Amino acid sequence: MTTAGWTAAELVKRLVAKEISSREVCQSYLQQIERHDSQVGAFLHVDADQVIEQAQRVDDRRARGEELGALAGLPVAVKDLLCTRGERTTCASRMLQEFRPPYDATAIARLRAADGIILGKTNLDEFAMGGSTENSGLGVTRNPWDLRCVPGGSSGGAAASVAASMAPLSLGTDTGGSIRQPASYCGVVGLKPTYGRVSRYGLVAFASSLDQIGPLAHTVEDVALLLDAIAGHDPLDSTSAPAAYEPCWESVSRPLEGLRIGLVPEHYGDGLDEEVAQAVREAIGVYQSLGAKVVDVHLPHSRYGIATYYVIAPCEASSNLARYDGVHYGYRTDEAAMLAELSEERAGKSSQQLDDIDSPLVRLYRRSRSEGFGAEVKRRIMLGTYALSAGYYDAYYLKALKVRRLIRRDLDAAFEQVDFIAGPVAPGTAFELGACSDDPLSMYLVDLYTVSANLAGIPGMSLPCGFSRAGMPIGLQLLARPFDESRLLRAGYMYQSATDWHTRRPEIGKVS
Repeated sequence: MTTAGWTAAELVKRLVAKEISSREVCQSYLQQIERHDSQVGAFLHVDADQVIEQAQRVDDRRARGEELGALAGLPVAVKDLLCTRGERTTCASRMLQEFRPPYDATAIARLRAADGIILGKTNLDEFAMGGSTENSGLGVTRNPWDLRCVPGGSSGGAAASVAASMAPLSLGTDTGGSIRQPASYCGVVGLKPTYGRVSRYGLVAFASSLDQIGPLAHTVEDVALLLDAIAGHDPLDSTSAPAAYEPCWESVSRPLEGLRIGLVPEHYGDGLDEEVAQAVREAIGVYQSLGAKVVDVHLPHSRYGIATYYVIAPCEASSNLARYDGVHYGYRTDEAAMLAELSEERAGKSSQQLDDIDSPLVRLYRRSRSEGFGAEVKRRIMLGTYALSAGYYDAYYLKALKVRRLIRRDLDAAFEQVDFIAGPVAPGTAFELGACSDDPLSMYLVDLYTVSANLAGIPGMSLPCGFSRAGMPIGLQLLARPFDESRLLRAGYMYQSATDWHTRRPEIGKVS
């Protein structure tokens, strides 16, 4: 019996009732990975023996009548940006290709405490910098709905693993849309929680004031199940919010009364694909049919979101990635070749000329970083370093921080009028591999509708809401007030209950 493709909620029900075993569930997903991941490329590392060993331990405990955690032996795919003790955590980069952390990230520790099973580590854009998972230093991930297309990014592997029924649940990270955009492109549900809702301890940092860990799954209730397992205050993370966490899973099916949905007219301008716009309008119409009132709200500073984000995020990346120098840990260049090259350069040079040649240490830093980082990571480090440099800090970084505050104020004002803001996740559906490779700006613009949530620190969710004529998924984005995940998930469940988009599954390997 194959269980691949079942919802996590259904799997938990069957596991608790002892109708199936965790071992059977994990074997089913491992078989799905073996059959299809050579085409999709969602996973970077899968240790089948270890997965079965974890599952057997859960089954043995269940057989002894021991109380199990909420995940009850469910397999969970994990973006390879989260530290897993003793297992490779590469960030899809040559820089950390052999890095094995000595500890678990808090989110991973909580997964294990809830008796979740780490199924494998999924692919991403290197250090989470990208929107297509083409920037991975370890391989490309493809969209299960059309293998010619990208799955989105940077959590492309996490989204593709769920869409391809290779995992019932997955963990991704969202810095500027990196959960919601791939969820939209792959036709699954993805949630970016409020900043500070989920501990970032053990998450390899891209932009520390923006990064947030969140779940992806086929359904809203499955997302709620995984969020309950990982959310809550963590003293190991100084940015973890001390706010009490209200579990969401058991209450997710409770309807909301008197719902007010905000519609942002500015979202429907040039650049938005008409098929996406139509699908989003129809989704908002579903909410109206459920009794919701639609109210126009304005976010006048949202048009500066991309520019603001692409100053702040690279600045923070420049700082965070400075630690990768070829000395402390990570990739180190071939020193023998480096020293031989240096000796050759120095031969026959005067003392004055020697002053212009890098020292061995500086050369070690430069070569290690040049060889260890990919092109997109280097681009963002350079952008951030420039914006933080003397004479430019006030003009770029400080100004971006001020605009960030204005964006948050706009959202705060909007939420005084409405409960949620609904709109598109991305301007279009998944594009073909290589379509934006020579035009970084066009790649950055796919974050147009998502970055504001990260800049403001509010929660956002992508829900499947339709398909293009070419058969590619379209997502609806819902944004909520800070720490309002419970009501956000309930609003998502209301829409899901009235539609069937979340039940669609791709035919793996089919090129439409």
